[in-house]
Amino acid sequence: MSDDPNLSPAAQGYRMPAEWEPQEAVWFSWPSPHGENWPGTVDRVEAVFAEIISAASHYETVRINAPGEIHESIGNALNVACADFDQIELFDHPNNDVWCRDHGAIFLKNDKTGGIAATNWGFNGWGDKFTPYDLDNRIPACMAESLGLPLVDAGMILEGGSIEVNSLGQLLTTEAVLLNPNRNPDLSQGEIESRLRDYLGVKDIFWLGQGIEGDDTDGHIDDLARFVNDATILISKEPDPSSPNRRVLDENFERIQDFRLPDGSRPEIIRLDLPKACHAPDWRLPVLPASYVNFLILNGAVLMPTFGQGAQDREAAGVLGEVFPDRKVIPINVLDIVKEGGAIHCISQQQPSAG
Repeated sequence: MSDDPNLSPAAQGYRMPAEWEPQEAVWFSWPSPHGENWPGTVDRVEAVFAEIISAASHYETVRINAPGEIHESIGNALNVACADFDQIELFDHPNNDVWCRDHGAIFLKNDKTGGIAATNWGFNGWGDKFTPYDLDNRIPACMAESLGLPLVDAGMILEGGSIEVNSLGQLLTTEAVLLNPNRNPDLSQGEIESRLRDYLGVKDIFWLGQGIEGDDTDGHIDDLARFVNDATILISKEPDPSSPNRRVLDENFERIQDFRLPDGSRPEIIRLDLPKACHAPDWRLPVLPASYVNFLILNGAVLMPTFGQGAQDREAAGVLGEVFPDRKVIPINVLDIVKEGGAIHCISQQQPSAG
């Protein structure tokens, strides 16, 4: 990157690529052996992580943040899940929790030079809801140092799950998260938008409203609306008229009607039903924030969350198969993970290919 501190990444030609653009690797943060996460379920959670990582390893390199002391046990879990070990890289990066989408580096690519850089936006546990997060907040620096990449500090709290981009310089986000005073109380909406443009290379920013029930993040976009290509948006719908999600998601659908592509045309907007309410009696979240749009796009595949709901899971898989005709859709049951608030997209972070 330029030595001129006055030049933003965008001014130097950097941008955040869309998830469907070629990837060098995908990152995960393994469940930490420390802390009080996953009480009574850690074995099942690790098995699901191993299944997800194994599936990804058959399509591209997988890089894992985890303290060195548990690397051997991670290897054992991945062996059971039949991972491709030629595609697995473990890094001694101690972490507090698993949500790599939110605490990991967000990568940029320079379209002029082909170079890759990492951004560090700062992580505060979704507005200080969950502590500690000190190790997670260091993960971007660890990732950049291990890869030998430049790291740019954006000087603002931002979780990767709160933003969604296409390759045309357009970004979707929500007021419930980015304008929440528990993130950046000293920044106005205009200042937040300026930083997104300067540090992610986006031009257009489109705001949706609120998130779904049970979402600890306050309303991340990756449970609500996702680009599947530059001209198509998949947006969550609540089929149950008695659900509190019905009004919220209908309002977001109304808003997205005003979204325009850079040439002024309308994108194709496809509604995808949420699963039936996933109840978790005796758990921290009585209703889990389950959404089929929390999928992960890889080179040649899409890892899709399922929730043990046969007909609904199959219907969602059919929709994803139609919008990703050139990628294999791989369903994975994530109920044990979503009990702590997220699914496949939430635990991953893609790294774009250089060149």
